Amino acid sequence: MLILHTRFNYFLTRAMMIRRILLAVALAGIVLPLGAQESRSMVDDGAVLSLEQCRELALSNNRNLRKISQQVLAAGYQKEEAFAAYLPSIDFAGGYMYNQKNLSLLEKDALLPVKTFDIQKQGYEFGFVKNPVTGEPVIVDGKPVPEQVALLPKEAMTFDIHNVFFGAVTLTQPVFMGGKIMAMNKITGYAEELARAKHGSASRDLVYAVDAAYWQVVSLKAKKKLAESYVNLLDTLCRNVGLMVEQGVATRRDKLTVDVKLNSARVDLTKVNNGLVLSRMALAQLCGFPIHTSYSLADENADRLVSGTSQIPAESYDMNEVYARRDDLRQLELGVKIFGQKEKVARAAMMPNLAIVGTYSFSNPSSFDGFKNRFGGAFSVGAMLTVPIWHWGGNYNKYRSAKAETAAMRMELEDAREMIDLQVSQASFKAEEAARTHEMTEANLASADENLRCADIGFRDGVMTVDNVMEAQTAWLKAHSENIDARIDVYLCDVYLSKVLGTLSTKY
Repeated sequence: MLILHTRFNYFLTRAMMIRRILLAVALAGIVLPLGAQESRSMVDDGAVLSLEQCRELALSNNRNLRKISQQVLAAGYQKEEAFAAYLPSIDFAGGYMYNQKNLSLLEKDALLPVKTFDIQKQGYEFGFVKNPVTGEPVIVDGKPVPEQVALLPKEAMTFDIHNVFFGAVTLTQPVFMGGKIMAMNKITGYAEELARAKHGSASRDLVYAVDAAYWQVVSLKAKKKLAESYVNLLDTLCRNVGLMVEQGVATRRDKLTVDVKLNSARVDLTKVNNGLVLSRMALAQLCGFPIHTSYSLADENADRLVSGTSQIPAESYDMNEVYARRDDLRQLELGVKIFGQKEKVARAAMMPNLAIVGTYSFSNPSSFDGFKNRFGGAFSVGAMLTVPIWHWGGNYNKYRSAKAETAAMRMELEDAREMIDLQVSQASFKAEEAARTHEMTEANLASADENLRCADIGFRDGVMTVDNVMEAQTAWLKAHSENIDARIDVYLCDVYLSKVLGTLSTKY
């Protein structure tokens, strides 16, 4: 029973580890409310679920996958937003201003001298008031007094600017931005692919977690049946030893030894029952329905688990095909491409930018045809060129930083490929080992059953002691427990091998 309890803790720990990994992935992004999409597929009480149904429920109900689906949509919108930078943009700006005073160009009324035509001189000249005695121009304030003047009233040069309205419609068409627009379009395209690859990777992680939880429930249900059988064996032995003690052919020590063993087996059975309940809750949580729902699994009610593996490990694999199927590696490859485009964005900051600008501006009051309190406007077209000259190495260092990040991402990609090679080799060896272990445990079952049968017969015939029978029962329990573990390992190693090879299906 110690082996049974240890194996239960092993499977429970592995399933909880997978769940923590999935939870960390779920918390890595921005959690968005999904509104009406929060509805779940429910399961009726007493339903019998197959492994495929559990996978389908998990993929349709998992919040993390729905969140990543929204991130895929967001990445698509960002891609469309980046494409819009190729097209001309039209903007409007307007405003209103109240001024306390009007605008006046004169301090007071002005007198302007007027020229007259002199026939004798054949030209225009100013006429001045002359002294009738001397005939010289009259001087006032150091200036000759003009004979004729024109009055320019201050009121004529005063403009009403109490209420001013203004606005402009601007059209801007980028011509050359140093390649930044093209790089941003590629970045958003790669980001959309990255979100899709993230969704595929999270889906495979979820399917693997569901499989681990599913087979854990099946394993514990089989262990429960085995523990009940073991308790029944010990209970029968306890009654027989009790009768033998009454008849004087067995000692009280024998009876106490069996009682202790029986009580220990019942405690272990209670632990298995509790573990089975908790494992059902964990699977229900992964599948997305209430954890207290009563349900059963298709494989847990079978008399014996189906043996064998659906995927025989090959001696070698085409790693290029494995690389192409791995979504997590695809994410790193896209990361390298994104950082490469970020280099171009940083380089664009050191290059000239050219854009064509067209503007229609208007205002009220308008001064196009005199100064009038009405709207008036005009078009203007031009080009705007920006040339970076000196920034103390800031832009160049930004470019070098982007190149260093790209190099670091390439190294991470190479490390990931090596880790995938190791994963595939380990998974293949583990699957082969699980298949061989299963074959050996199958062979041990017959020996353990026969050993227990012989011990029971020998005990009834008086040639075997109580200790011999309990040893045979313990060996029988160990053989069946190891056989259950080996069968479950076959399934788990199979699905893990599919996961590392990238062939684990997530489409239901």
